[in-house]
Amino acid sequence: MNVQPLGTRVLIKILKPEARTPSGLILPENAQEKPQQGVVIAVGTDESIPVQVNDRVLFAKYSGTEIRIDGEDYLILEANDILAKIQQ
Repeated sequence: MNVQPLGTRVLIKILKPEARTPSGLILPENAQEKPQQGVVIAVGTDESIPVQVNDRVLFAKYSGTEIRIDGEDYLILEANDILAKIQQ
C-alpha cells in the first residue's frame, strides 16, 4: 500500500470492536458501536505529529474520513483528532 498522508493527517487501521457480548451473544454489525481504536499505519509530512507508526491510538468517534483499501478499513484524520495513545 502506497498511501502517504499530507500535512498533519494520519492514516489509521481501524480495529473492530468485539462482535460478542460478555454473555456470548453475537451482535449484528448495525448494533455495534462505532470503533474508536486503531493502529497508526502512516503519518503526514508535518514533524509536529505526536504519534508514530505502529502506535495504538484512541480517536474521536465521528472524526476523519473512512476509506477501504484492499478490503481493509482505514481512517484518515487530523492528528489533533487523536485523543490518546494506548500503552501496551
